[in-house]
Amino acid sequence: MSQKILHQQPPSLLAFAALLAGNIAIAFGPLLVRFADSGPIATGFWRLALATPFLFFVGYRFGFRFSALGTSTIWLATIAGLFFGVDIILWHIGIFQTKMANATLFANCASLILVVYGIFVARKMPSKWESAAVLFAFVGAALLMGQSLDLSPLHFQGDILSLGAGLTYTVYLVLMMRVRQNTESWGALGMASAVAAIILLTGSIVAGEQVIPTMWWPVVLLAFTSQFFGQGCLTYALPHFSPLVIGLALLFQPALSAAAGWLAFGETLTAMDFIGSALVMIALVLVRKQ
Repeated sequence: MSQKILHQQPPSLLAFAALLAGNIAIAFGPLLVRFADSGPIATGFWRLALATPFLFFVGYRFGFRFSALGTSTIWLATIAGLFFGVDIILWHIGIFQTKMANATLFANCASLILVVYGIFVARKMPSKWESAAVLFAFVGAALLMGQSLDLSPLHFQGDILSLGAGLTYTVYLVLMMRVRQNTESWGALGMASAVAAIILLTGSIVAGEQVIPTMWWPVVLLAFTSQFFGQGCLTYALPHFSPLVIGLALLFQPALSAAAGWLAFGETLTAMDFIGSALVMIALVLVRKQ
C-alpha cells in the first residue's frame, strides 16, 4: 500500500502513539551512550548488532520475507543503512563533545528539513493547525539551539558533528519512507540496521576504539530501547504520516534529552530551554488536530 493511499485516511491513534513512544525511547539514547565504556562508535555497533536479530525475528513473524522483496527495495534499504551508520558515528562522537540536549537537537535538524520537504512534496501549504505547529516548533527549536551557540561556544565542535548526523539522518528517513511503502517495518529496519552495523564495526576498528565493553548493561539497554523499540516504533509510523508531521515529532527528543542530561549529569537548564521545550510540545498537540 502506497504512502499516498495511507494518507487518504486519518492516522490511527496507535500510529501516533508509536510515533511519540519511539521518539521518547530514542531521546534517552545519549544518556546510555555516555554510560557505556566501549568507544562511541563501538557502542553504536553493539546498539545495532544486538537488536538486529530480534528485528528480523519480529519482522518474520509479521510476514517479512527477504526473498519476496524487489531489487529496488533492497538497494534502498542498503543505502539507507549506509547513511544510518554514518549518522550514528557522527552523533555518538558528538554526544561526548556537547550537552545531551544539543546533541539531540542538532542530530534532529532532520525535523526542520523534513517539514520543508513535506511541504515541497505535498505541493500545498500546511493546514491552519499544521501552520501553527510549524511556527511553535521552529521558535522552540531556535530557542533551544540558541542556548548552545550563544552561551556555550565550547560545545561548537560537538554541535557540528551532531548537525552532520542530522543531515545524514534526514536522508536515512526519506529513504526508509520509500522502503516502508513496499515492506513491513521490523524487517525493513533490520535490513538497514545490519548494513549500518558493518559500517560501525569497521569504523570502530579503524579508530582504534575499545570494541568489547566491560559493562554490558548500557549497550544492551541502548539496543533494546533506542534501536529495537525506539527506531522500531518510528519506522512503523513512517508511512502513516506526512514528512511534515514526522519532522515535528522528532523535535520532541531534544526536550526529553535536556531533562535526562539535567537529571543524570547536572547539565544546566535555562529559562529558554524550558520555553523552547514547551513550544515543541505544544506543536505536537496542535499537529494531532490535523
